Amino acid sequence: MTSQIDSYITYDDFTKIDIRVGTIIEVRVSPKAKKPAFLVTLDFGDIGIKKTSAQITQKYALDDLIGKQVLAVVNFPPKQIANFMSECLLLGVVENTGAVTLATVDTPTMNGLRLL
Repeated sequence: MTSQIDSYITYDDFTKIDIRVGTIIEVRVSPKAKKPAFLVTLDFGDIGIKKTSAQITQKYALDDLIGKQVLAVVNFPPKQIANFMSECLLLGVVENTGAVTLATVDTPTMNGLRLL
């Protein structure tokens, strides 16, 4: 099966996206989400603590996420989601079922390191 590329970007476009490693330190169910979601708090080291809302409930349980190191975009402006302010965007791949597999690192990594 081949995949279509929607559009091309330049390397300069890519360098504008600030993708960092963060460790999940808190997860709770989002009570006001239209689709099942978790409210996730991440530690990005020198960048600080950031929160996000993520529809990752199909593949992950609350307890499985604590301590997991993931990749996230940290330079989007904050976005209001229901009564929650999302400050970053977790990265992952979406299956045909809608289930998300998070983008992670394969060895322990310092929080806040940037993907190049």
